[in-house]
Amino acid sequence: MQTIEVNGTAVEVQPGEPLLKTLERAGVKVPTLCWLRDRAPSGACRMCVVEVEGQGALVPSCAFPAAPGMKVKTHSPRVLRARRTIVELLLANHPDDSLYCARNNDCELQKLAAELEVRGRRFLKTDREPDTDNSSECVVREPSKCILCGRCVRVCEEVMGVSAIDFIGRGSGARVAAAFDQGLNVSGCVGCGQCVMACPTGALHESFHTARVLEALADPSRHVVVQHAPSVSVTLGEYFGLPPGHDTDGPLNAALRRLGFKRVFDTAFAADLTVMEEASELLARLGSGGPLPLLTSCSPGWIRYVEDFFPAWAGNLSSCKSPQGMMGALIKTYYAEREGLDPASVFSVSVMPCTAKKGEASRRQLRGGRGAPDVDAVLTTRELALLLRQKGLDLSLLAPEPADSLLGTRSSAGKIFGATGGVMEAAVRTAHWLAAGQDLANLELRAVRGLEGVKEARVSAAGAELDVAVVSGLMNARRLLEDMEKGLKRYHFVEVMTCPGGCIAGGGQPHATDPARIAARMRSLYDIDRRASLRCAHHNPDVAALYRDWLGRPLGRRSHELLHTVFAPRSEAAPAPVPEPAAAGGQD
Repeated sequence: MQTIEVNGTAVEVQPGEPLLKTLERAGVKVPTLCWLRDRAPSGACRMCVVEVEGQGALVPSCAFPAAPGMKVKTHSPRVLRARRTIVELLLANHPDDSLYCARNNDCELQKLAAELEVRGRRFLKTDREPDTDNSSECVVREPSKCILCGRCVRVCEEVMGVSAIDFIGRGSGARVAAAFDQGLNVSGCVGCGQCVMACPTGALHESFHTARVLEALADPSRHVVVQHAPSVSVTLGEYFGLPPGHDTDGPLNAALRRLGFKRVFDTAFAADLTVMEEASELLARLGSGGPLPLLTSCSPGWIRYVEDFFPAWAGNLSSCKSPQGMMGALIKTYYAEREGLDPASVFSVSVMPCTAKKGEASRRQLRGGRGAPDVDAVLTTRELALLLRQKGLDLSLLAPEPADSLLGTRSSAGKIFGATGGVMEAAVRTAHWLAAGQDLANLELRAVRGLEGVKEARVSAAGAELDVAVVSGLMNARRLLEDMEKGLKRYHFVEVMTCPGGCIAGGGQPHATDPARIAARMRSLYDIDRRASLRCAHHNPDVAALYRDWLGRPLGRRSHELLHTVFAPRSEAAPAPVPEPAAAGGQD
């Protein structure tokens, strides 16, 4: 075993690896600001400097290779003095508005200042104009709070393959901005919010909808209802001291009712509807010869990405709305009709793991007959946690309650939509049943599970062999599309999730991006599926009743009008008309 000496203690080392990784594995915490896990180091912030015997200057542990025999001091007076100076310099031109900041009590710079006992100002304060960019429906930029760590730039370019933002200017004029220093609304931004997850300060955050929700809840003329996405229940508990992956589905329903919502719906019910429509669409395309592969359409960042960067593939996208879109349409039609409500009085809120869902809700294609949006406001998981705390509600103390039955009964197939591979697995279960009239012998498709960015499999469904792929992270999606364009890859069905890992790591989730947390959330969703008695969308009695009594059949006329949409290149001024239902689907 080869070792180095860290603060007087022997630590095992893998020669050549970044010293920071060696220290992390040994349980020695070294602060960072610019470092991104599993990415090449930039060494930009110097917060991770350490003393290495024989080196005159302090070295950045993120970029300095470990070597046997090395003697390292990670928290010597010299090191702490350097880190404290770095924080003081960053604060010299940082706004003094922590009490009003979106990241107050959750800001990495604020935490470092407290840990390093920065209690006063030694350097001359330089104020910057608060040039907030509110142009995006999804993400707000506050450049005056940017510390130029570059994490958002690298995530947008290297992980998402979008490059909507980058460094512009030189020297003291350097800043992070969209192309030509314009708003995010005219950039290539897809609204995914992964830059928000990467940002250590409040320079990037979601566009808040909390005020409009509170206003609606206080208005007695409004009938305010809410839906919550499959992944929210396994992440929200982290804000209340519960372990990652702890399922708070029942307490979440109770908490939403106490906030004042008239009805609480589980978006996983609409995920079951998505499965029914998408599986039917897959079989119809297989029967008619195309266009294949069928590309899933649940992830709005992915939809925007195709429309902006790969418009030639728009015809391959499933015409299904996302579960949020389907539920929103049903709330303002089916639910309002059954309850005898004027749809104009219904205020529909969704709780989502995703900032891009805010942009999706504003799409012209997702508006009802009167031109009003099907979903009036979208809260991220973070925003809901804030509202619950405002009202003194603690999920760890609430007794569980079920979702409302009218649009609430779900299968566990709809629940696993929250993890990458879940849409594929749920759709294959139902496609096999629709074609063969019986369930798969083994409902679990383990080949499409896991956190890998790209997973390929050949699955048997109704006697046919289907080549499928599951992708998360838009850079991975870009590479896959390019391979298909070159003829290097061929598939029948491809699931794409914008965010690495799927909705459990969406841009609206808790800021912690520790892979162990994300893995725990994924395990929880699959544990829910494994224990469930209702594991397939086609066995959901409420879904069957909805088709029987109101929708007709999958791909029928009414289901097409309400549950399907169109996608088009962003440059096109107006959306195309809603297409007629596919011939294989029949009429109502």
